[in-house]
Amino acid sequence: MEMLLDEQMLDGLGRLCDGASEIGIEVAPQALGIERIGARFFGNGYAPHRHDTYSLGVTLRGVQTFAYRGARRASLPGQIIVLHPDELHDGAAGTDDGLSYRMLYLEPALLQAALPRGFAHLPFVRDPVLTDPDFRQTLALLLNDLDSEVEVLQRDAFIAATADALCRHSGLPTQRRTSADARAINRVREYIRENAASSVSSDELETLSGLDRFSLARQFRALCGTSPHRYLTMRRLDLARAQIGAGMPLAEVAAASGFADQSHLNRQFKKAFGMTPGAWSRMIIAKSAS
Repeated sequence: MEMLLDEQMLDGLGRLCDGASEIGIEVAPQALGIERIGARFFGNGYAPHRHDTYSLGVTLRGVQTFAYRGARRASLPGQIIVLHPDELHDGAAGTDDGLSYRMLYLEPALLQAALPRGFAHLPFVRDPVLTDPDFRQTLALLLNDLDSEVEVLQRDAFIAATADALCRHSGLPTQRRTSADARAINRVREYIRENAASSVSSDELETLSGLDRFSLARQFRALCGTSPHRYLTMRRLDLARAQIGAGMPLAEVAAASGFADQSHLNRQFKKAFGMTPGAWSRMIIAKSAS
């Protein structure tokens, strides 16, 4: 039985899934403490091995089988795989149709820094195959788009949410968190809005709010409904739309609105609005002409 998947994650497989006979590994740009890959293969893909990181991934197509802690496991499309650091495992496609998946490798030190109060040790998830739509959406933050660099605010929000998910699935109790600091979060929100076209760093937001970056990510989501990184991206897109409406050439819009380049703007614009900046521009022109 197949789970409903994030459409962008499925669409983003690119060349790895274009042909049934094609195999390969797509390696994403590295982020500090995080590696990301997408892969498709048939048969036995990996001999027994181990990582010194958390291995977190989503099966996209096919059946992903692996030996882990004395048993043979299987992950279906939409399910999550969680492997603890230094645990021996292998990897294989469970059917003749082959296997497609995406995986990231997270350094334990990053997770340790983000753990909620009450966790003195790294969380251990006994069941390495999970069905958890919320956790899958968290992983999609970094696995949907393997072409893009991971921004610092994006990484912080991901690590905080991942720490919460792993703690939840570890079965250990956590202390109740303190209430959110609305004044601090409002300062951060206004700062992001006023500086959207510039580089906004986690260090700046920590200083402004008086909160560590992971508490900030949790509290911002609780009060604003999204992460600081997503809020920043949407404010940049607001700027981009205003600039397009004012007739600024698309080649100049990306830099003027805070994006890394025009390709970055195109991807984010389409994710948010369902069309490219060029299509948006043509619609604006057509409306003005009418």
